[in-house]
Amino acid sequence: IECDVTFTKDKELVCRHAQNDLHTTTNILLTPLAAKCFKPFTPYNPATKSPATAECRTTDITLAEFKTLVGKMDGANENALTVEEYVAGTPLFRTDLYTPPAKGGTLMTHKESIDLFKQLGVKMTPEAKEAVVEWPYDGFTRADFVQKIVDEYNALKVNASDVFIQSFILGDLAYLTTSYPDGFGATAVYLDSSDTIKDVPSKATLASWKASGINIWAPPIWVLLQAKDGQIAPSQAAIDAKAVGLDLIAWSLERSGFMTNPDHGGWYYQTLNSIITSESDILVALHVLAQDVGLRGIFTDWPGTVTYYANCFGLARAQC
Repeated sequence: IECDVTFTKDKELVCRHAQNDLHTTTNILLTPLAAKCFKPFTPYNPATKSPATAECRTTDITLAEFKTLVGKMDGANENALTVEEYVAGTPLFRTDLYTPPAKGGTLMTHKESIDLFKQLGVKMTPEAKEAVVEWPYDGFTRADFVQKIVDEYNALKVNASDVFIQSFILGDLAYLTTSYPDGFGATAVYLDSSDTIKDVPSKATLASWKASGINIWAPPIWVLLQAKDGQIAPSQAAIDAKAVGLDLIAWSLERSGFMTNPDHGGWYYQTLNSIITSESDILVALHVLAQDVGLRGIFTDWPGTVTYYANCFGLARAQC
């Protein structure tokens, strides 16, 4: 299970999808802490058609203040004229069932997430999130940030083999593979940020990553799949990665809108959009990833689909 890790004003590690998402994932705009937000709420302007905006960062508040907030489903209403309308902007393909606005979800520190995951008996895959503040932050460097993540696992006596630290930043991987080549570096995950086909790394690049000590490459789903003869098939990048000895993890299932819409999967399935016609095609894509690509794991915003598939095919005890 994942905790996306960032930090507060007092440099404490917390779980948040981005350092600057509190305005769309918590109730901060409905509290006095809204006054501390990096950018205050600005309503939709009907005359100029300018969307409603706000930006609240974890570094705007201390850990103690962070813990007074409650979580909500990520979303915002860009046509909002009031704060209340803005925070009620849950997309139609998501639900407030598990985080009702009247109650909200519990925000967690990184340490609290570790305690919870230990109780659940699961492996852990924290992401060292990119920062929107400049480094160093009040003397706190990027390396300090990554090291603090490691320190909290060590302090809570978690075996490095049960932790898969992820990052989009190659420097983070270099730090981990150099400092902990047989521990946290061996299980570190390089998140690929390829945006279009032209960004997909070559076999030579993949081989250089493997030679540097990186063992796990995690690109978007579309990088590992292609449409071939009207069917979903492994991509050349997937074949190349396996050939050079990289393990593979993909992201992210269940993050797109409805597959029956004209743009179906959009960005996440851009190499397959020509052949995706229904929600069931996502199970086909998952099957190809698991059986033909040989995926080690997949990130998903809702675990039901992957769990159902894994149970059907006896993969419930997969590595991660």
